[in-house]
Amino acid sequence: MRRSLGQHHLRDGRICAPLVAFLRLVAGDRVVEIGPGGGALTRELLARGARVAAVELDPLWAFALRSRAAGERSQGLAIVVGDALALAWRRLPAGWRVAGNLPYNVGTAIVERLLRESPVGTRAGFLLQREVVDRMVARAGDAAYGALSLLVAARARAERLAVVRPGSFVPPPKVESALVGLELVSPPLPEAKMAELERLILVAFAQRRKSLRNALAAGFGRAAAEAALAAAGVAAGRRAEELGLDEFLALRVALGNP
Repeated sequence: MRRSLGQHHLRDGRICAPLVAFLRLVAGDRVVEIGPGGGALTRELLARGARVAAVELDPLWAFALRSRAAGERSQGLAIVVGDALALAWRRLPAGWRVAGNLPYNVGTAIVERLLRESPVGTRAGFLLQREVVDRMVARAGDAAYGALSLLVAARARAERLAVVRPGSFVPPPKVESALVGLELVSPPLPEAKMAELERLILVAFAQRRKSLRNALAAGFGRAAAEAALAAAGVAAGRRAEELGLDEFLALRVALGNP
């Protein structure tokens, strides 16, 4: 395996049992698996009767998985050599699941693409760095709460399913990992307006230790920031990490975005 691709393969797919359970699979369900690598999670999905389309960036691992599947006469497995960041998630049919042990270096980017482009109701289960999962499931006031927490909350219900220790991988990473389950929900705004909300969130957290008055002034100007905070009923001295999604939605409107 190549460290440059952020690859850390599971020793035993059974550790993903909470992820597989979250997907609520029945025989014949279709799953897109991202980064199957050695096939540990793949075998667990197939054992549940799922039909798996495995997307693997590394041609060597794709070949190895195809050879192993042929030797084991695995049914219901299709292997595609490709980049998950280039997948057309908008074309994913309703009812498909998504799973994967995501590479550390692109895991967040893949999740963000999935959230923006996949159909409402899609269920997905991923193995990621624990730090990333902690941010994904955090709520206002939590130490891990940040822009990613809100971007996820606006589009999905997120649940941390289990913590996975470094020794569960080959080679062992230097950090803990975690399983996370996502169920996509309707965003609070029409898609054409979600970019405004996301920009506001990113500006607010770009200087997260500063007051909202100062953080928003950097992106929108001081006069506009102070007026918006007053109109939304948000104290100017509060920090972004103290606000929930509803308050950011109110701020978006107060900034002149109906």
